[in-house]
Amino acid sequence: MTHHILTGAPGAGKTIILRGLERAGLAVVEEAATDVIAWADATGVERHWEDPGFCAAILALQQQREGNAPTGTVIFDRSPVCTLALSRFLAREPSAALQAAAIACRDRYARQVFFVESLATIVNTSARRISLEDARRFGDLHRQVYADLGFELIDIPPASPADRRDLILSRLR
Repeated sequence: MTHHILTGAPGAGKTIILRGLERAGLAVVEEAATDVIAWADATGVERHWEDPGFCAAILALQQQREGNAPTGTVIFDRSPVCTLALSRFLAREPSAALQAAAIACRDRYARQVFFVESLATIVNTSARRISLEDARRFGDLHRQVYADLGFELIDIPPASPADRRDLILSRLR
């Protein structure tokens, strides 16, 4: 079993790359934060990022999805390390559980992490409400948190979705 992480700044194109990897036959696990945000929106929570339990809810869903992941090579759209970066981005003290989960990723995921570099623009959605500048700053924070935990980032530069997918596939072989 090999778990790989796909990460990067918001709006960098991770989801479309994930769809391409899935179409190429790889098992994928969706990002948890998007679903946590969708639930918050559906239940009338307008400023979900201010909820003290926001990062904990993301972590819980990430851990549930990891536990239900198929065997073999699996690509995860984000990880608890990303949630740790989010906690820091939101200027929140990360919980002991989040810190432990991020550290434990070193034993559960491949040490090489696919980092999708930002595009020149960003399209905001109900789940993504961030400026391009803040998205890039958030991406830089991801880089730092992963590096601090001993992961090696493999940069996936801006290119067509197919080229980005193929670059990842070539690194998995």
